[in-house]
Amino acid sequence: MGANQTFSIASIPADGVGKEVVAAGRRVLDALAESSNGKFAFDWTEFPWGSEYYARTGQMMDPKGLDALKDFDAIYFGAVGWENVPDHISLWGLRLNITQNFDQWANIRPVKFLPGVQSPLRKADNTQLDWVVVRENSEGEYAGLGGRNLSGRGPGNEVALQTALFTEKGCERIMRFAFDLARTRTVKRVSSVTKSNAQQYGMVLWDEVFNRVALDYPDVQTESVLVDAMSAKFILKPEDLSVVVASNLNADILSDLGSALAGSLGLAASANLNPERRFPSMFEPVHGSAPDIAGQGISNPIGAIASAALMLDHFGLHEEARRVEAAIEAATGAGHLTRDVGGDATTEDVTGAIIKALTLAPAAV
Repeated sequence: MGANQTFSIASIPADGVGKEVVAAGRRVLDALAESSNGKFAFDWTEFPWGSEYYARTGQMMDPKGLDALKDFDAIYFGAVGWENVPDHISLWGLRLNITQNFDQWANIRPVKFLPGVQSPLRKADNTQLDWVVVRENSEGEYAGLGGRNLSGRGPGNEVALQTALFTEKGCERIMRFAFDLARTRTVKRVSSVTKSNAQQYGMVLWDEVFNRVALDYPDVQTESVLVDAMSAKFILKPEDLSVVVASNLNADILSDLGSALAGSLGLAASANLNPERRFPSMFEPVHGSAPDIAGQGISNPIGAIASAALMLDHFGLHEEARRVEAAIEAATGAGHLTRDVGGDATTEDVTGAIIKALTLAPAAV
């Protein structure tokens, strides 16, 4: 990467605490850029889409919004959802509208256990735990296929169908992504999550593709685990996990479980990737809009800031991404914790502590 490179980023804070944590993440990234001696910079463009936009226009985003976003290097997203919009409308109208149309088919959600943050998992006190959930992000149970019919029969007689879509292409590309990621990790293992004992079509295809793809990665250990057993394994044997690959719904649920085990959903980062880079990828914390604490300045910015580190990796700024992660660990290790992880620090307190740790740590020469 040449010097003086500027990355254009579309910022979509959206709803609730999304506004607060995106602002915090932007501050951290701008501080990082300022300390880079002109190596790189960020050019931000903010879009006002979300539930407030819906209240004014009847839509979650501009109808031409995808055209406005497509030429950015990345999208930095906050959280979506508010009481004035049904959840399925807010989600499909904004976040899923972007991920589906930009074919952001690989969703990665690292599970990080941070110093100073008490996990409800006793094993975390004396066991090194670190795994990542790879989520198929384009089809599966969230493909949006189905419908509601027969309402004319009267109350209690309507029928709803929600169809899970599994394609050989979709299964294979997320599994190869997971195997390639496993090759970069200390423990080279991929755990496939399935439910093929009960879902005899889509998940049997998932299993068959996994077994076939695994033959191309003889250096990577594999296992196939039913989703209910994997839920137990997250708690009972998490030290066995490295890369967990799962369908859209299963990975969504399991990654939230992993984040809760690490201490809070407020810590959880994610990346929605279009690995071919035909479209911009989107980076967002996993937590929701949290209406109960929105506007109080006490939301946890770590999930958004860790998502910014994933964005730095996407830009090829790997050393800088590790610096941000180290700064997060320094801040939590020093006791700068928000309410959700047992502290009393504000969003500003934690963000300031991370920026301070970041600027005190010199960049690699």
